[in-house]
Amino acid sequence: MQYLSLQNGVKMPLEGFGVFQVDDLSLCERAVSDAIECGYRLFDTAYSYRNESAVGAAIKKSGIAREEFFITTKAYIQQTGYEKTMKAVYDSLDALGTEYIDLYLVHMPFGDYYGSWRAMEELCRQGLIRAIGVSNFLPDRLMDLCYNAEIIPQVNQIELHPHYQREEELRLMRALGVQPQAWAPFAEGMKGMFSEPVLTEIARRHGKSVPQVILRWHLQRGVSVIPKSVHKERMRENMDVWDFELDGDDMALIGTLDKNRPSMLDPLKPSEVKRLYDYLKNPVLTSLQ
Repeated sequence: MQYLSLQNGVKMPLEGFGVFQVDDLSLCERAVSDAIECGYRLFDTAYSYRNESAVGAAIKKSGIAREEFFITTKAYIQQTGYEKTMKAVYDSLDALGTEYIDLYLVHMPFGDYYGSWRAMEELCRQGLIRAIGVSNFLPDRLMDLCYNAEIIPQVNQIELHPHYQREEELRLMRALGVQPQAWAPFAEGMKGMFSEPVLTEIARRHGKSVPQVILRWHLQRGVSVIPKSVHKERMRENMDVWDFELDGDDMALIGTLDKNRPSMLDPLKPSEVKRLYDYLKNPVLTSLQ
């Protein structure tokens, strides 16, 4: 496993394991236990995933020291605001069964996230959170937060994949000192991602799978990744990306796949804003076509 250093010096694995949409607690706990056996140490959950307790239980049962793990969780829209986020963090600490959270994120760029940020800065100084960041923030909101915060976001977790490459935004994040992280590195296989001829040919030449090529592409762009699978063989496959490298021609060819629009989440679209506000009651994946 390779690590990177966040802007505040905290070390984070470049590759982690996500548990979005694994709301069956027994299945989630088993998946996290399998992922630990496969070598994963970064686990990404959220209040809205309803599985923090399963992630914490699997980590505790592993018998591996807590400091070997990197746990990310998030405050959803309804948890924004100073007081609500204070409570949300303590609720997550309790659900995860841990004394600290490695990375705590504002999950969506809506609600009173400035109030949330003040709470997160305070808890970060107290040592209950090691690093703080955001998710799904577009450049204007990310820049505004960076210009007004005492502690800048360490991470911006965004939709990022070969069909939505966001190169200009990545340059901005690098300039601000914000680490990009791809929450759906394969776009859930939507819109023919796994059958793209460019990707299948590159995979054939390297003797790898298309998902492995996509993960390697992310990593070579300096993007942290959190793929998800409940199948142990896929977990192993997703980890087996450190023994090959894409060359300049490969990277350029993948660059031609950019459609320059999201496949899963567009925070500028009214139907998406409504979907996000309603998500806790009606967890629809996307309103985009």
